[in-house]
Amino acid sequence: MHTFLIIVPDGGMLFEAAGIADILMQANRLMSKDARTPAYQVTLATTQQHRVVHGASGLNLLADHRLCDLDPNTPRDTILITGKGLTKEEGSDVVQWIKKAAPHAGRIVSICGGAMLLAETGLLDGRHATTHWRLLDTLQSEFPQILVERGPIYIQDGSVWTSGGVSSGFDLTLALVEDDHGFNLARDVAQDLVMFLRRPGSQAQFSRYLLNQAAEGPIRDLQIWLPDNITADLSVEQLAEHVAMSPRNFTRVFTRETGMTPAKYVEEVRLNAARQRLEQTTLGVEQIAVMTGFGTGLNLRRVFERNLQLTPTEYRERFCSRMLA
Repeated sequence: MHTFLIIVPDGGMLFEAAGIADILMQANRLMSKDARTPAYQVTLATTQQHRVVHGASGLNLLADHRLCDLDPNTPRDTILITGKGLTKEEGSDVVQWIKKAAPHAGRIVSICGGAMLLAETGLLDGRHATTHWRLLDTLQSEFPQILVERGPIYIQDGSVWTSGGVSSGFDLTLALVEDDHGFNLARDVAQDLVMFLRRPGSQAQFSRYLLNQAAEGPIRDLQIWLPDNITADLSVEQLAEHVAMSPRNFTRVFTRETGMTPAKYVEEVRLNAARQRLEQTTLGVEQIAVMTGFGTGLNLRRVFERNLQLTPTEYRERFCSRMLA
């Protein structure tokens, strides 16, 4: 029987832990016909000084144990953490516990912001890892020794598994079931729960690039101007002329104040505009390409595939307004 400890920090989304536990229990139910012992023994532990986990929704979850009462030296097959918690103190307690427990665990797993705590333990050093798309830049800048991947829903690197935001933990859990008990059981669990065994696309399809705003001055004024002028000539030379700078100085200042090159910033502004039209209108791909400055549907497709790993048509099918579906 596979022992599975789920650490649930306070203030998060409780459906992560509950959903993962339900997936594992479904695996138990489906195996019960052929096995004398359950596939998984699941235990939930809270980081609090009591057993009640307070969720961001206002709902509460009663954990089996307080993490501080569990011996980190006890052998466990899987230790999974569902988030990074609300306070540094809470996170620090988890980090110290996992440091002691990791040598005795078969694998260590994080969901969403839990990767930030694994990073603090040093377990991700030199490994490929991912986290929620909003935290990817933070993870990379604070822990440059980690090989941060922006696209995957989840990543396995040796005995350490990390995943993207929130529901990506379900994708990862199905992968763990397949790793432990084979394809057939993982497929049956996914089909019973009406889930994808392999979710189409990558985490990138859900992300919105966080366009940093310059504090003030001509670069900030240019950023305000750009969304209303995406079909104009937005070359570096033209943008530099717009703010009365030389192209070289403009590129240096813009990159310093926004954290990305002018060309990348323009592409993201146009990409966001195209995504909005795909989500909220019935305009054709060629029309949208012209309206958002990409010129042709082929150019738009290339940008979508490079940034989101799916086509404009696939994006519309997954994210368009219900009224247009």
